[in-house]
Amino acid sequence: MAVSLNKVFCDLSKLEPLDGTNYKRWSQKLLIFFEQLEIDYVLSQDAPQNETTADISIITLVGSSRNEIDETNRKFEKDNRTARGHLLNHMSNSLFDLFINQKSAKIIWETLEKKYGADDAGKKKYVVGNWLRFQMVDDKPIMEQVHVYENLVTEVLNEGMKMCEILQANVLLEKFPPLWNDYRNQLKHKKRDLSLQELISHMRTEEANRLKDKQISNSTSSVKVNLVESAGTSKNRNKGKEKNVKDHQRKNFTPRQNDHKIQKPKGSCYVCGKGGHKAYQCKDRKDQQNQNQRISSLGHKIVVERRVHPLRMMQVHQEMEPATNNLSRIIDYLKAVVITYYTQETLPNLLHNHSELFD
Repeated sequence: MAVSLNKVFCDLSKLEPLDGTNYKRWSQKLLIFFEQLEIDYVLSQDAPQNETTADISIITLVGSSRNEIDETNRKFEKDNRTARGHLLNHMSNSLFDLFINQKSAKIIWETLEKKYGADDAGKKKYVVGNWLRFQMVDDKPIMEQVHVYENLVTEVLNEGMKMCEILQANVLLEKFPPLWNDYRNQLKHKKRDLSLQELISHMRTEEANRLKDKQISNSTSSVKVNLVESAGTSKNRNKGKEKNVKDHQRKNFTPRQNDHKIQKPKGSCYVCGKGGHKAYQCKDRKDQQNQNQRISSLGHKIVVERRVHPLRMMQVHQEMEPATNNLSRIIDYLKAVVITYYTQETLPNLLHNHSELFD
């Protein structure tokens, strides 16, 4: 029978080699491929036997020709080799070495079915253990892990163990990753029980919403980072400009003259002819000489008397007052005279009793 070239065959390049743990998936994919090639009959039929004399007589009576029989045998042998080659090429190295000497695809197929496909208590415990140990994590997409859970449930059901969908959904609810604990508690408060497919639909919607929120959060964080970086760049740029301005000002800086320094009057005094003072400050003025003489005479009176009575000090103070308008200067002079000539015992009493003279 000719094989149509328009058929699309499944790709076996990504088929995992048989290692004993994936027999059901492996066998189903190969069986689908053999059915597409229309050679799956070699897995269930024996090879044609050589005809005897009696068989030839029967064939002659029926009307079948010898050539048709030979054509059928050749086709079976060809299909057997094709199926055997695919079976061996998709096995692990240890199984390949075990079946390499077997020429019949039917025998290889039946041996694998008895070894890995037969129902036994050990296989049931194995698939149930995988189903119970399964746990979802946060660093993998949720829906991919849900598909793994569905495959584990299918393996349990294929072993003949019955399980309602409510139980399947409740077990999946306990497999949620840590970041989904709040959503799991929210689902537990629902009054109506969810089937497995309803729960998966809710999880798909929740995952889509979380991905959307994460994208918005990342976008906002990126904008903030860009603003901070641009602000820092602008600050550094302005800092460089300020530094250049300061350097330029430092280079062009010329010390200013001290404006607060007392400038001595230029020119000479017209009284004495000397410089450095003005005429009203000159000591050679007549009125200044008379004032100095009076201050000296008053100071001499105080020094001569030494133990002068406080009332006498007040009298001297009153006599000195009309002598000049420069009262502060006279008081400073008297203070100097008192401090110079009076003893340590008398001076404290004088300062205490007549403090107004020294204010």
